[in-house]
Amino acid sequence: MKPNIPKGTRDFGPVEMARRNYIFDTIRQVYALYGFQQIETPSMETLQTLMGKYGDEGDKLLFKVLNSGDFLGKVSDDELCGRNALHLAARFCEKGLRYDLTVPFARYVVMHRDELQLPFRRYQIQPVWRADRPQKGRYREFYQCDADVVGSDSLLNEVELMQIVDEVFRRLGIRVCIKINNRKILTGIAETIGAADKIVDITVAIDKLDKIGADNVNDELRRDGLSEEQIQRLQPIISMQGTNDEKLQVIAQVLSDSPTGLKGVEETRFIIEAYTAAASAGGTTGVPPHTNPIELDLTLARGLNYYTGAIFEVKAIDVQMGSITGGGRYDNLTGIFGMPGLSGVGISFGADRIYDVLNQLDLYPKDQLQGTQLLFINFGPKELAYCLPLATRARRAGIRTEVYPDAAKMKKQMQYANAKQIPFVALAGETEMAAGLLTLKDMLTGEQQTVSPEAVVERVKG
Repeated sequence: MKPNIPKGTRDFGPVEMARRNYIFDTIRQVYALYGFQQIETPSMETLQTLMGKYGDEGDKLLFKVLNSGDFLGKVSDDELCGRNALHLAARFCEKGLRYDLTVPFARYVVMHRDELQLPFRRYQIQPVWRADRPQKGRYREFYQCDADVVGSDSLLNEVELMQIVDEVFRRLGIRVCIKINNRKILTGIAETIGAADKIVDITVAIDKLDKIGADNVNDELRRDGLSEEQIQRLQPIISMQGTNDEKLQVIAQVLSDSPTGLKGVEETRFIIEAYTAAASAGGTTGVPPHTNPIELDLTLARGLNYYTGAIFEVKAIDVQMGSITGGGRYDNLTGIFGMPGLSGVGISFGADRIYDVLNQLDLYPKDQLQGTQLLFINFGPKELAYCLPLATRARRAGIRTEVYPDAAKMKKQMQYANAKQIPFVALAGETEMAAGLLTLKDMLTGEQQTVSPEAVVERVKG
């Protein structure tokens, strides 16, 4: 049987891992600039922790893990014959693979509350799993790179998270559009059209506008029980055009009778204006002002039920791809775990989609992907004994160094260096050993020089 891997998962070889680590390292560096600290949580959580946090659609996408041992032992024949998949899954499974990093983080905060200094700024870079249908840019196993702040209601946190987004994509060279909305605005819209009880249905439907189009969204709203009048009153709101300021002015008028909606408008205006002002000020101190636009998008809903305030989504401008970063404010999440009143806000970079964008645009810097820099040729036991200390010296100087393990033919060792694109090869025969020198070959130009070990280090590093 030919080996394979599950659909929606991938292997990553050395080149792919170098590229992925470039992404992770870039994100880590920017998170650290803003005072975030790293944590990790288990790949598995109890289903009690996971279920009910992502809405009905999210619950269906949870990968559940069978109980170990005799998981059938406590299940009756009647239950088995009933073939009720949801009921049986609840009986067979107590654990599941994490769906995202935010809910495990909320659980972590509650469990470790006495150890944390609030506000707590954490970042987390780990894989998550979703039983979704694999397609371009969507995988069943993928990495998220989250940053969250809990224990602060200040909108400055939202502003700084947008600055982090801008800085990460500026460093990666990806042009993006940062889209922003507010769940309070969406709640106000639902109240204004007389469908306050349908807020979840409305947000889930309009969040699909880019994917399925307005007609299909309207059909979904009809199936959810909205009247034709309510659907028609929704149309000019979700198709609103203009600048951010123009949209905010219009939506403030539309929501004039909704205190909740107006609160969302006020929060959104503050975030956009503070972010823009901070970016413009950066240009006067030698720091390039941001080049990534921020845009109020009233159709942005993000289907996760736990968001309560600002919501964000980031899309690449030069590549057709879904959201590559998202997040928002979640005031009530830790309350689910018995710790009410703790506000949080966070973002999540989709590393796998960013990886695909960088591949399509060929934006990886060549020096970031370089592997071994220097290879010592192995001519035999005496030569190997001479080269090993020199290889150690090169490594201590920060040069990525290999010693070929076998005394193979010279042609084979050179082919190895070419195949791995190693730029320099060091050779030591009887002549070099007697003089305490090495012959250094530049594999790109073919030039060879007999030099001291110190000069080898200088040349390779230079």
